[in-house]
Amino acid sequence: MNLASLLAQLQVTDSAFPGGLYTLSHGLEGYVQARAVGEAELSGLLADLLRHSTGPGDATALVLAHRAVTEGDWEALTAADRRLHAIKLNGAQRAAATRTGRQVLDTAARVFGGPRITELAALVREGLTPCNHAVVVGAVHAALGVPERHAAAGDLFAFAASWTGAAVRLGRVDFRRAQAILYGAHPEIARAVEVALAARGPGDIRTATPLADIFAAAHERAPARLFTT
Repeated sequence: MNLASLLAQLQVTDSAFPGGLYTLSHGLEGYVQARAVGEAELSGLLADLLRHSTGPGDATALVLAHRAVTEGDWEALTAADRRLHAIKLNGAQRAAATRTGRQVLDTAARVFGGPRITELAALVREGLTPCNHAVVVGAVHAALGVPERHAAAGDLFAFAASWTGAAVRLGRVDFRRAQAILYGAHPEIARAVEVALAARGPGDIRTATPLADIFAAAHERAPARLFTT
């Protein structure tokens, strides 16, 4: 990985990049509203999400999208995007994933440009692919020359950082404890990367978090929300 690609990856995954992740709690607010999680449970909950949802779901779709763009196989990218969209059972989560995906794609088109990003933007504009955040990030990283392993690791870290940031904003932990939880998640992030890299097709994109889905459904109908998910 050359320095130019590394710098581009750092820019895309930085919290200052206007992708909209700051509007998401990734389901954590639903747990908090149900009084189902406290500080002691946060590390375990994040590990479960990485192991059973974000890793085999979003990160796997990201890897498949990265490979598809690298190979110029836009049908494969569309198949991965549609599969990821289908396994997101909650309407608010689907809407958030495509909204943030479009924000990343629009910014990437303006900042980085290039034929691959332009091609993806055309597919989205024509309504041929849902434009999930993970798929867009995988495509952008491929266009910028970021290796798929680093792309998956970077996006999983961005998810974990966003999730722990939401824990702070929800008053579950302070900033220092949040950083300790994030650092403690590194081994789980590494395992999730390996799961994603082992994917061979859209059928490998999956999630298994029924409790999180239940809390997400309740959160969608909550009378007051700090986050959209």
